[in-house]
Amino acid sequence: MSEENDDKNEFDFLPPAEPPPAFAQEKDSYHESVDAEDFGMVEDFGLQMEYSDEDLLPENTAPSSINIGFVGVGGGGNKMANAFIELGFNKTLLVNSTGKDIPKNVAEDHVVLIPDSDGIGKNVEYGKEVLSQNGAIVEDALRIKLGKVDWLFVLAGGGGGTGSSVTALHPVFERYMRSVQSSGKVVYIVSWPTAQENLNPTIARNALTLANDVAQYPHIILDNERATRLLRGRIGMLGMYPVANTQFAKSFAQVLKLSTEDSPIQSFDSKDLETCLGNDGRAFLGSTMIKDPNTGKLGSVILHNCMNRSACPPPKGKAAAGSLILVVSEEMVADPKISKNIESAIAYVGGRCETLFSGVYVRKNVPGLIAILSMNGLAT
Repeated sequence: MSEENDDKNEFDFLPPAEPPPAFAQEKDSYHESVDAEDFGMVEDFGLQMEYSDEDLLPENTAPSSINIGFVGVGGGGNKMANAFIELGFNKTLLVNSTGKDIPKNVAEDHVVLIPDSDGIGKNVEYGKEVLSQNGAIVEDALRIKLGKVDWLFVLAGGGGGTGSSVTALHPVFERYMRSVQSSGKVVYIVSWPTAQENLNPTIARNALTLANDVAQYPHIILDNERATRLLRGRIGMLGMYPVANTQFAKSFAQVLKLSTEDSPIQSFDSKDLETCLGNDGRAFLGSTMIKDPNTGKLGSVILHNCMNRSACPPPKGKAAAGSLILVVSEEMVADPKISKNIESAIAYVGGRCETLFSGVYVRKNVPGLIAILSMNGLAT
């Protein structure tokens, strides 16, 4: 390259600069007052909302190693959510298209009513449209009332209109979780109708729609037929579903509670819990009490009992992850034979999961060995 070319400006394709135009100095107007409406600010239209701590629901009093909130959608979901409120999970919202299905004992602060709607009439297509159009109302309530939670559990009943439409709100749930920088996921807990209810084609179709819609997310299915079968002859018709909801809530609450505790033997901690919950696909939760754990087939008995006595459909195939939490007496863990049986039981159940997390907790005066089994990331 010649010296002549070296001296050329490499930016010579730009047009030459022009001198700045002359302008007359004007008197400043800093002293003038202005209104927000002069600039079309959103404040003028009342669109900016001021949040305060007074709007937040009280903190959960139920112990949990993870920061958790619940949202019940539709009549069945509202009733399940009420069971968690009664256990001390105060960060719980009930969303519905009608006030007629909301339990009477729930405080108004927990309720989010969709305006200009009086039910969905078991029409899932219409329900999804209504929920989508009112997503901003639900999202505002999540931020204002729950504040920040890391894990959001969404409860819904399959078969009805509002609950079966719940996944129309999934983008709302995800956006809320991102906005508060949650570290966890949205997990669905949905019910499946009884055999009698499934004779109604609309209910059966709606329940199947909901089950298919949540299949890609972490979810638990509660089979009402299994739940009521376990309670028939013990509980009257009026109390059957409230008792079933309470039983499940208590079982799940125990998992959350025990994950906060240290064990001198083996602890199930928050990271173990989050690993299990974070697996997409179906999850199973079951529990049992074995009065005499002095058996070499303890693992088989635990697995069999948990499957048969759970409201969840039995797991199929191998789980991606799972947990086995055992609550035992001092006498059990002092007995060498029972201790060996417990170790073998954990290994036996572990063979049904790619990864099994376990915890063994000692309590005084327990009536027998208590086992709580979860299996996560199951094929649907």
